[in-house]
Amino acid sequence: MAANYTKYIAIDPGIRFGKPYLKDTRITVADVLGWMASGMSSEEILVDFPELILEQVTACLDYAADQPQKLA
Repeated sequence: MAANYTKYIAIDPGIRFGKPYLKDTRITVADVLGWMASGMSSEEILVDFPELILEQVTACLDYAADQPQKLA
């Protein structure tokens, strides 16, 4: 992977119902992936959420790529 996503992503049952989230935020990996799926670029996400850094956005992509694939 391009980035070590464990540096940026955590899972805690007490935060966002145990969904993977970006450390020191309440933004989930699914939030970031959803924004990207709707057409937002990394740059647009960083403008809308200035508390994030590019490495965090990239970590979300790396995390998603590392998950088992589910095809209906």
